[in-house]
Amino acid sequence: MPSGKIHDAFTFLSTIPVFLISWMLAGSVSGSVITIGFILGGLVFGPDLDTASRQYNRWGFLRFLWFPYNRFFSHRSRWSHGLIFGTLFRVIYFAGVTTIFSFVLTFALSVYFGSKLPDFTEFIETWNGLARFVKSNLGDYAILYTFLGLWLGAASHTVTDIAGSYIKTGRSKGLF
Repeated sequence: MPSGKIHDAFTFLSTIPVFLISWMLAGSVSGSVITIGFILGGLVFGPDLDTASRQYNRWGFLRFLWFPYNRFFSHRSRWSHGLIFGTLFRVIYFAGVTTIFSFVLTFALSVYFGSKLPDFTEFIETWNGLARFVKSNLGDYAILYTFLGLWLGAASHTVTDIAGSYIKTGRSKGLF
């Protein structure tokens, strides 16, 4: 299994081809969104969030958001490193944890300052406002392109792991 340095190097070296291809296929803004998603998928939102890895540590004080994920999944399971479910599950997990965290934070601030707690519809409208902002500034498919970039970054990590395993076990001929 390649080290974190190898994964980072592969992400950085792949960034230019990912940008050029996505720019040619999707346009400049969408290509940039895909590329940013790719970088994030490779460096901070990738499969190694299931261990105390570089990706996990890059979250700094916010890494507590990934603690349940880190403890629940075994390393290199299909749910963390899988090409089909890995990124999708991390996005759903992150959206859920972020929503819960922001609601708890809003509740705590409301109690502390003695203000009214927003009701559920106001809370949902805030998230919808954020989605409208992203859509109006980055295009109709910005969320889809971000997911595609995250998936490509995570897939490059998984493919690097597979290649590294083949090479370390001496079965490099089976890879090519």
